Amino acid sequence: MPAAAPPFRLSPAQLGLIAANFLMWGGFFAVIPLVTVHFVDGRGWAAASVGLVLGLRQLTQQGLTVFGGAWADQIGPKPLILAGCLIRTLGFMWMGFADTLPVLLAASVLAGIGGGLFDAPKNAAITAVTRPEYRARMFSLTSISGNLGMVTGPLIGAALLGLGFRTAALGAGSVYLLACALLAATLPHLRPERAVGSGLSGLKIAAQDRRFRRFTLVLVGYFLLSTQLNVVVTLKAVALAGPGATGPLYGLSAGLAVVLQYPLLKFVEARVRTRVALVAAVLTVGLSLGLMGLAVTFGQLLACVALYSLGTMLVYPTQQTLTARLAPPGLTGSYFGFSAISLGLGGAVGNVVGGLLLDAGERLGTPLLPWLTLMGVGLLTALGLRWALKEVPTREEAERQG
Repeated sequence: MPAAAPPFRLSPAQLGLIAANFLMWGGFFAVIPLVTVHFVDGRGWAAASVGLVLGLRQLTQQGLTVFGGAWADQIGPKPLILAGCLIRTLGFMWMGFADTLPVLLAASVLAGIGGGLFDAPKNAAITAVTRPEYRARMFSLTSISGNLGMVTGPLIGAALLGLGFRTAALGAGSVYLLACALLAATLPHLRPERAVGSGLSGLKIAAQDRRFRRFTLVLVGYFLLSTQLNVVVTLKAVALAGPGATGPLYGLSAGLAVVLQYPLLKFVEARVRTRVALVAAVLTVGLSLGLMGLAVTFGQLLACVALYSLGTMLVYPTQQTLTARLAPPGLTGSYFGFSAISLGLGGAVGNVVGGLLLDAGERLGTPLLPWLTLMGVGLLTALGLRWALKEVPTREEAERQG
């Protein structure tokens, strides 16, 4: 009979990662939402120009994340996380001094490079410092800290904006400097394991892993759905309750995640296998989007958003746990890096598809079209995940194998 696992107690390294994640998300949302406000409303720049800036940052970060994970397998995650924090500090601070579009573009690319360096290595570090049976809980706690940062960041940014955009940008950059110092003190240097492949060869192994490739590609459908909170859901909220509706909308989504994510995960974890929980969570997200099409009051829409949030708060820790389970020894970073493809593709397509579906629904006189289509995507994604995960070992089987 296997020995009982020790109780889940957070180590200094785990606490440092959770706190640093809060700082990173808080710093990000303290300045990025203000870029549009400052340069479009305050400086009179074209909205398309600022959209280019924000899109280029995301493209840079998501593209580099694929390689950041592979590099973590070669040199360990800590140097890349620290370098990424420092580079993002410089990028955000430089934004405060940007007075032309080329300078702002350069600053946003620098900020994207920083994010690309620390994103996948951070997940690899979480995996390395956490026992397999507790990884879902650790990823959940990290997600909660990120949601707390997402709630507090805009409040801090708005307060700093009263002192000027430059002050807000310098303050947001300083937060990443603080995160860097915290991780330098608490995160050990995690020496990479000797693996079959490393660097770009590690990415090649991840891409050739049939089970993982299926898993990653099917998840594109989920990330297409997850972006809709910023697109069709926000537009419907504004149509029902005016511009002030965005505050309650995002506050409810992030607040529920902060309060419920960890206890909900523990409840589900004790009763349902991880892969079953992921399929059910994606199905819940798709169903909630379909129900949003029937909402005729803001209260009804918020009820659907609550259901949507219950699904999304389970997807992140279960997806990350399965990614760590599928990764061979020494290739965790490469697998987390390769998994960023689903977020990059799904997010990019989702932002475009959401708007196109709304326009098509209005043009054809069928307002339910976007919502039913999104629900259909959720159903197909859930079925696709059930197929993609059928050969994935349970945690017990993975422990016996490795």
